[in-house]
Amino acid sequence: MSLVLDTAAQDLLFREARTASTFTDEPVTEEQMQAIYDLVKFGPTAFNQTPLRIVLVRSAEARARLVPYMSEGNQAKTAAAPLVAILAADNEFHEELPSLLPHFPQAKDMFFAERPARERSAALNAVLQAAYFIVGVRAAGLAAGPMTGVDFAGLQKEFLDDDHTPLMVVNIGKPGENAWFPRSPRLSFDEVVTTV
Repeated sequence: MSLVLDTAAQDLLFREARTASTFTDEPVTEEQMQAIYDLVKFGPTAFNQTPLRIVLVRSAEARARLVPYMSEGNQAKTAAAPLVAILAADNEFHEELPSLLPHFPQAKDMFFAERPARERSAALNAVLQAAYFIVGVRAAGLAAGPMTGVDFAGLQKEFLDDDHTPLMVVNIGKPGENAWFPRSPRLSFDEVVTTV
């Protein structure tokens, strides 16, 4: 094996990790979420931009506002998950670039002065950060249930604003009974990789 990461960690993060559909009622703490973010914030992005924004839906009132925007098949599991995160892209991320990219502060205006350029970059890099976030949830010994079966326009209106584009909703917690669907196939190396 040519990977440095030990087999147990590989299994935790990738091989044995699955998208969970049920969760126990064990709470997910603020400390766990802080530790997850403090780990995944180091994932690389273009220009060190940090467009991902996370709305943690904890209260019963907020959950009641969220569930109707989920597709029918996602409503019950979202209502029952210990914690739900709304992941969104901040289309005004460029305002932070002078402090995040101190050696190249002019990148803010040079590359991101126009809103369409910001939206494209925010979407790409926030989705990249969302992937790190899911792996971070797994690294905390929790399961994630990412979902895009959502009324995105309604979700944006209810929880965000016009400068934030919702990307996905993620249920988070310890996996419950019958949490997993059977593992679906994956493409092989030779089906995906071309060497030139």
